[in-house]
Amino acid sequence: MEDYFENLNGFIKQYFNILSDEIPDFLPKYINTPELQKQDKISVSCGSYYTKLFNTKLWYSSLNHSVAVALIIWHFTKDKKQTLAGLFHDIATPVFKHCIDFVNGDYEKQESTEELTFKVLRDSKEITELLKKDKIKLDEVSNYHIYKIADNDTPKLSADRLEYTLSNGLGVRKSILSLEDVRNIYKNIKVLKNEEEEDELGFVNQRAAEKFVNVAVELQTQEYVSNAMKLSMQFLADIMKELSKQNFISKDDLYNLSENEVINIIKNCKDKNISSSFEKWENTTKIGESEEIVPNKYCRSINGKLRYIVPLVEKDNKIIRIDKISEKAKQNINYCINYRTKKYAYFDFNNI
Repeated sequence: MEDYFENLNGFIKQYFNILSDEIPDFLPKYINTPELQKQDKISVSCGSYYTKLFNTKLWYSSLNHSVAVALIIWHFTKDKKQTLAGLFHDIATPVFKHCIDFVNGDYEKQESTEELTFKVLRDSKEITELLKKDKIKLDEVSNYHIYKIADNDTPKLSADRLEYTLSNGLGVRKSILSLEDVRNIYKNIKVLKNEEEEDELGFVNQRAAEKFVNVAVELQTQEYVSNAMKLSMQFLADIMKELSKQNFISKDDLYNLSENEVINIIKNCKDKNISSSFEKWENTTKIGESEEIVPNKYCRSINGKLRYIVPLVEKDNKIIRIDKISEKAKQNINYCINYRTKKYAYFDFNNI
């Protein structure tokens, strides 16, 4: 069986080496299971990788993200169960990732597929056998929300939020970080105790925290909730709905096929409205925006998920949120919270 880490893109390999200077020996055997290998065929970009609307050049899979989260957790905890929970947290991710949450009407939380995690793990012969050998119970690794370093409530910093901010800033969404930037941010993070006396990742350097907040805000406002991203995700969701309605694709296909396989179904389906609109979306380079609905266009008004982070900082033997000691960070965070796009966005076509 091919070694996942040996076959990594060189840039991603360097990034992973920053996250953890060691790979725990138990990790590769879980990564090589069929259920996790499926995640290597799904991009974290929510479909934006496939259109000229975005300048997405770095292929970064759902598996890459999950492994990176696991490496972060291992680095800070050296806890096997927490690390595996992080590795498994997106194991039920379907093609085009959060676009399927849009299919399910879950625009703002984007958690509609998480409930399948336990089922995927339970139904995997390979994973259940590995867990049995490692004397780990399924419910100890099937819900990463129970581990505060892995996941916690917004606006706290967790391994998951830390990872997608760093990787998205490295070029998965927008090239605003270098590997050296990531190294400087990461080396200034440690496990702190928050207001609830719970473990939480935080910073030991105010400037590193300010840099991280700035990156997170830029990604949120210019990428995650941009009208281009929301419109693109809704478009793919509508494509999936139409394919399903006409029985060109099943719900199970969304979880079992690769993105390339689904794209082939779209391009070769008998309904030319679907295939031609998808081709137009692939080649589009801009959207329109308006405060009023625009007729005869693919025009939508979509809410987005509010993602913002207010990390802890250890300073002068005190642990405090960055917005309490940095006016710069406070302004950035408030800008993020209050950011609004124009009400409507549209493509210059309306085939579906």
